[in-house]
Amino acid sequence: MRAVPKPKRATKPESACQVLILLPNTDPLVWRRVQVPESYSFWDLHVAIQDAMGWKDYHLHEFTVVDSKTRQVNRIGIPDDEIPSERPCLAGWKVPIARYLHHGMEPVRYRYDFGDDWEHTLEFEAMGPADGGTYPRCVAGASACPPEDVGGTHGYIEFLRIIRDAGHPEHDERLQWIGGSFDPHVFTTTSITFDNPRERWQTAFADRGRAV
Repeated sequence: MRAVPKPKRATKPESACQVLILLPNTDPLVWRRVQVPESYSFWDLHVAIQDAMGWKDYHLHEFTVVDSKTRQVNRIGIPDDEIPSERPCLAGWKVPIARYLHHGMEPVRYRYDFGDDWEHTLEFEAMGPADGGTYPRCVAGASACPPEDVGGTHGYIEFLRIIRDAGHPEHDERLQWIGGSFDPHVFTTTSITFDNPRERWQTAFADRGRAV
């Protein structure tokens, strides 16, 4: 049995990629602007998105990218070894973000939780020299991340409607479910802590016992 390879990670890179992350159809609009090492893989970017947005990484994810030259559409995520042909995709830890995040490329789609179906839009904004600090980092953003398992965009709209209506029969139940309170407008970049994507990867795949 071969050891499972670890994804590469750079915390103080020479170059950094700036990406705008939008969660369409949310009101107030949820968005983040992040800077990540140019050397990142799509797995590393996945972890950064989860942390910047405020998701808990409880569910599956998938990127959809379009090759600007061939127009081929590729999916990048976690391949299913048991049913490889059902949802074929490239292993995220094997694909560098620099291949698809640069000037002239179409926006990348990032789908999280195939049940709630949160589809984010990732827009490449800039690539430039890093300043010697630690990456990734979130430099701007707005609005709180929707709760996990709230039911997607439509479920989130309904959730906000209920918690704003003190007379709604589900008002107290929904607030208790979310921990007592929820303000969709609250977000600060200083509240974000980025995990080491290598450690997250090891946790996620420790029980697989296979090379990927």
